[in-house]
Amino acid sequence: MTELGVSVRDLTKRYGARTVVDHIALDLAPGRICGFLGPNGSGKTTTLRMICGLLIPDAGSGSVLGMDLLRDRLRIKSQIGYMTQRFGLFEDLTIRENLRFVADVHGLANARDAVDASLDRLGLASRADQLAGSLSGGWKQRLALAACVLHNPRILLLDEPTAGVDPQARRDFWDQIHALAADGVTVLVSTHYMDEAERCHDIAYIAYGAMLARGTAADIVAASGLFALTGTGANADRLAHQLQQMSGVDTAAAFGATIHVCGRDPAALRVAVAGFPAVDWAEAAPTLEDVFIDLMRTAPDNSVVAW
Repeated sequence: MTELGVSVRDLTKRYGARTVVDHIALDLAPGRICGFLGPNGSGKTTTLRMICGLLIPDAGSGSVLGMDLLRDRLRIKSQIGYMTQRFGLFEDLTIRENLRFVADVHGLANARDAVDASLDRLGLASRADQLAGSLSGGWKQRLALAACVLHNPRILLLDEPTAGVDPQARRDFWDQIHALAADGVTVLVSTHYMDEAERCHDIAYIAYGAMLARGTAADIVAASGLFALTGTGANADRLAHQLQQMSGVDTAAAFGATIHVCGRDPAALRVAVAGFPAVDWAEAAPTLEDVFIDLMRTAPDNSVVAW
């Protein structure tokens, strides 16, 4: 049996009376990309920091590459590449200088060769002497990824790595992530983009510290129990507020000139939309976004502390 890249059980972190991560269990296999999703403040970053050894859990246990999560934190850190939400390199150094600094921090014996290889792999060689502070958001993220993988980690933890970058840069970035996974790297990546979630091999959805869904995107949508309809017609996109108030409608949202509604009871949903005869209704497949909005809507908010 292949050793799991990451395996944690009952992982818990509290700050005072607030439980930020609540008994999370997560298994990640080598060469797989797991999308880590959830609303802001749901505990994603805290979970990533516990896995990579930056935070000590208040409860729970686990292993990373067969090493104990608590006892082997220093050894684990040497095998992990962690990319934070904000750009954390030196803006007054060039790309090459930044990578050389990171290589020295890791104590790489072949630092020059490692930096050159990383520049080539991430398409940074032509910009190697450009100051990091002058880079666009997409190129900064590419540099940050190059720094993360410079020491050839076997685990890659990415915290909203493509926030604020353009679609082409996001696609290029994800091509690199899939190339790393093909080489056997285990990847856990937090994201708010549904199209990125669908590019992952599987998904973990966390809200208010609790794991609410785990599996492939198709499996999670199929297990949601949601039924969807799309409406087209004059002013259909302006009906979201009215539909949202009707029995049988769980969510309603405008998409361009159309309206998309979801509910758990197909018959009740059809009765609700029948009150809008000027709109043509057709059955539609529920989306991953529908599922996550529904999960977030129904999840108990345990981040609120009663004083």
